[in-house]
Amino acid sequence: MGRRIINRRPGKGGALFWGALPFLAVLVLYVTFSALRLAENPNDKLLPAFSTIADTVHRLAFVPDSRSGQVLLWADTASSLTRLGLGLLVSTVIGLVLGIGTGLIPYVRAGLSPFIAVLSLIPPMAVLPILFIVFGLDELSKVVLIVIGIAPFLVRDMAMRVEAIPSELVIKAQTLGANTWQIVTRLVLPSVWPKLMDSLRLSLGPAWLFLISAEAIAAQDGLGYRIFLVRRYLAMDVILPYVVWITLLAFCMDWALRYANRRLCPWLERGAS
Repeated sequence: MGRRIINRRPGKGGALFWGALPFLAVLVLYVTFSALRLAENPNDKLLPAFSTIADTVHRLAFVPDSRSGQVLLWADTASSLTRLGLGLLVSTVIGLVLGIGTGLIPYVRAGLSPFIAVLSLIPPMAVLPILFIVFGLDELSKVVLIVIGIAPFLVRDMAMRVEAIPSELVIKAQTLGANTWQIVTRLVLPSVWPKLMDSLRLSLGPAWLFLISAEAIAAQDGLGYRIFLVRRYLAMDVILPYVVWITLLAFCMDWALRYANRRLCPWLERGAS
């Protein structure tokens, strides 16, 4: 039985090797095809050489723009992260409050569950023109798009997590004299908080998608705005670094949420051990 592949586990070095292998494969493929295209056409823009990408990154990250006087990469990053952070914060508050209310209080569940279920089925990108008409082309419409995109998912997920709490615990808390607020703060919230952080991590991808889409349509700065601005010039030396940078930011946010979850909920590790 021990020789079966499903029972074999790589060591730390093996896990690092197998984890790095797909990235190395993509890197080798890129370098190979880039060299072939540039050998045929030195002015090819589709797969620029790493030296060209490095020069562009230096210009974007360290040289002020001649028009605005800003360093474009950091200005775009600050604008996008501000919009994304506000959208995630508002969505988290809505998801936590309405999710606990829907999962714990029958009257709230009866009143909100059908509405939230229908709202979660509406494609957020379909209502983007409506948001621009109602809220204008400024920051609010972009934040609202993120909220509409991920808040219903968080509400429904939190409601299911609350409903999954054993009813014996709720009854026991009431028997000991706990009121509704005490049940929420001392029983429900500690139970669902780790799940909320996990759900928020899963929402990062859609949140970035909604943000970049909104910035591409109506914005004067931001990571999505810059990518769609230069696409008409086939400026892959700008697009590729921006895509990699967005991916790195998303990875760092995911790691930060996972780290915060371990710090705020130490009982998870004790339970796992």
